[in-house]
Amino acid sequence: MRSLRNIYVFTCAFTFTLWNNTQPSVEEEFIANYSSSSLTNVPKTIPVRTQVLDLSHNRVSGLSTSEFIYLSDLQVLNLSYNLMTVLDFSVFIFNENLEYLDLSHNNISKLSCLTLAYLRHLDLSFNKFTTLHICQEFGNMFYLEYLGLSATMIRRSDFRYIKHLQLHTVFLSLENFSLYEPQSLTVLTTRNLHIDFAANQNFNFSLLYDGMRISENLKIVNLRYTLSYKDFPSPPLMLLRKIKTTALTLDAVDLQWAIILDIFMLIWYSPVEHLTVRNLTFRGPLEELTEYAFLPLLNSVEQSISLDGSMKALTLEHVHTKVYYFNQEILYRQFSEMNIANLTIADAYMPHMLCPNKTSSFQYLDFSHNALTDELFQNCDTLVDLKSLILRKNKFESLRKVSFMTSRMKSLKYLDMSNNLLRHDGAGAQCQWAESLAELDLSSNQLADAVFECLPVNVRKLGLQNNQISNVPGRMAELEALEELNLASNRLADLPGCSGFRSLQLLSVEMNSILTPSADFFQSCPRVRELQAGHNPFKCSCELQAFVRLERQSGGKLFGWPAAYVCEYPEGLRGTELEDFHLSPLACNTALLLATALLLTLVLVAAVAFLCIYLDVPWYARMTWQWTQTKRRARHGPPGEQEAALQFHAFISYSERDAPWVKNELIPSLEKGEGCVQLCQHERNFIPGKSIVENIINCIEKSYKSIFVLSPNFVQSEWCHYELYFAHHKLFSENSNSLILILLEPIPPYLIPARYHKLKALMAKRTYLEWPKERSKRALFWANLRAAINVNLPLSGAANE
Repeated sequence: MRSLRNIYVFTCAFTFTLWNNTQPSVEEEFIANYSSSSLTNVPKTIPVRTQVLDLSHNRVSGLSTSEFIYLSDLQVLNLSYNLMTVLDFSVFIFNENLEYLDLSHNNISKLSCLTLAYLRHLDLSFNKFTTLHICQEFGNMFYLEYLGLSATMIRRSDFRYIKHLQLHTVFLSLENFSLYEPQSLTVLTTRNLHIDFAANQNFNFSLLYDGMRISENLKIVNLRYTLSYKDFPSPPLMLLRKIKTTALTLDAVDLQWAIILDIFMLIWYSPVEHLTVRNLTFRGPLEELTEYAFLPLLNSVEQSISLDGSMKALTLEHVHTKVYYFNQEILYRQFSEMNIANLTIADAYMPHMLCPNKTSSFQYLDFSHNALTDELFQNCDTLVDLKSLILRKNKFESLRKVSFMTSRMKSLKYLDMSNNLLRHDGAGAQCQWAESLAELDLSSNQLADAVFECLPVNVRKLGLQNNQISNVPGRMAELEALEELNLASNRLADLPGCSGFRSLQLLSVEMNSILTPSADFFQSCPRVRELQAGHNPFKCSCELQAFVRLERQSGGKLFGWPAAYVCEYPEGLRGTELEDFHLSPLACNTALLLATALLLTLVLVAAVAFLCIYLDVPWYARMTWQWTQTKRRARHGPPGEQEAALQFHAFISYSERDAPWVKNELIPSLEKGEGCVQLCQHERNFIPGKSIVENIINCIEKSYKSIFVLSPNFVQSEWCHYELYFAHHKLFSENSNSLILILLEPIPPYLIPARYHKLKALMAKRTYLEWPKERSKRALFWANLRAAINVNLPLSGAANE
């Protein structure tokens, strides 16, 4: 249980090193983070049950017992990057459970010690100690695993109190270093040793030699030596028998070429299996940099390489050379003939590498971020054991030549050619890949659709993202073994089918130009268990509805759903997740939409037809047409026929069945006596040769008033309806009050046809004269009628009469 708790505690401590909050926060009742809060003292508001406390990156200059006395559960305390100069461990006397204490990056120069029995991690590195201040009390911390120290000098007696401790890691920060007594480190027992040396000082190589004697994993930062090679302390011959280091890392190395070779020879004969050198700069005086000056050293290395060493992996990263005027082929030959399994030379601006002269033991080669070209390893038969080859970030241009390069690598399984300048136009000889190649990364190149004509047939995992592929050709060599295909960041407009990838299980087409992906993808690709199609400019339309339904039916096969699947078009839906995009079935079913539209059209046509019949719209249309035609003929007729002046006081409209009353009562009563009225009657005033409609319109136009004799007979007369329509049209077109209604006999409403809605409206809104049956009232009737007609006709009109 205690070991599990320790794992949790150290995880929390590691997490704290990544936090950089500007405000104090209490994450839980047992975790408190006050880092980067500009504190000058330990807060008094820390929860009592706090187990993990971060006070790093503040301005705390001192500690007191009262600040920690109530934190009895405290297990992790981070006080790094503060301003403390003096520390008394007695301030933690009441924190018996403290296991992790980080005091690095302060200004501590004086230390008063106290045994913290359960402490496992103590970091005092990057402080101002002159000597390694290792107290006698440290020897009683039997659980201590990590110890970080800092000093400007190291003496043999410094480690005497902790030589019996079985440490996991010792970290030494040695700034302004001035003295190292040889073999001082040899009393330590630690699995990992990390030495961070001063950046601007010459390295003391005794630290390297002694460090290799005590630790399995040794890391040294800032290995710099500017003195002459003659002053370089060569490693003692007896050292080889005492070296324990199996993994050696050297970072920020700046040495002469000859010194590097000396160190390499030592390492080659030693038990070191993994050598990593980062940020390497090798140099040499110009007068010594001739080919002949290097031959003895290189020949020594060549002889050592012919022996069986322990080294399995060599890594050189970020290499800078200040050596000029020597034959680089000698150096490439040494690397190519190394009897190791793994070789990495990255970011070294290496333009070439030679093919080994004999069968090589290389299984892993990483030459990324260099200047290699298509000529690398052409016709090379000796890399038969090579399994992984990484050549990303170089200057390869021809995919066909790359395939030829691998054709003789019988064991090659993984090839990384990403971030090059590869092209393939499909012309020329066919590609020849290693049959064993199972994983190929061709991402970030300049490959187009023709790349599918030049792929290894047995590849299982293929990376083609960030190229210029717009379509996966239907006719291509079948990749029956392909299980994973990455086509992200290309120019695809739709999901590719699986006709050539029958074993495909994972497909990525993210960040392409797919607007409406095919909904039948999983039918053509039944083995696909994951489709990554997010971050495309989806067009949210009916076509996309089927793809949305596909997600519901696929059972979670769409990776990143729903956050990565967002509408891009139309603009009104931009930003809407496809999960929230919905259209009605009617909007997306063309057949249903057409049927519905046809049905609505039929209903509308039927309704319009019914209304037309009910309201007699055809009749009114026909009358309107005749009216306009008559008007047109009148405008274009002879000038003599265009008589616009009024000629009659009134036009009489009546049914033939009411003619006796009109002829015997109405006409005689109005045309005789004082103030005679000139009436227009169809029998005497219609002009022969013209149509009845034209005569009706002319009579209405030449009459000041229109008298309508209403009776049941009137509503049954078609011509009376014509005359009423044209008179009503004149009423509205000339905005005049020209209608006079005489009700000769009462008209029951049910007798008035539906098309006589204008008559109904007139009788409802306008006053009409009713013919009295009593003779005594008829004089008043005629007087009212004359008064309604009262108007003076123009002289021209009277003259015509």
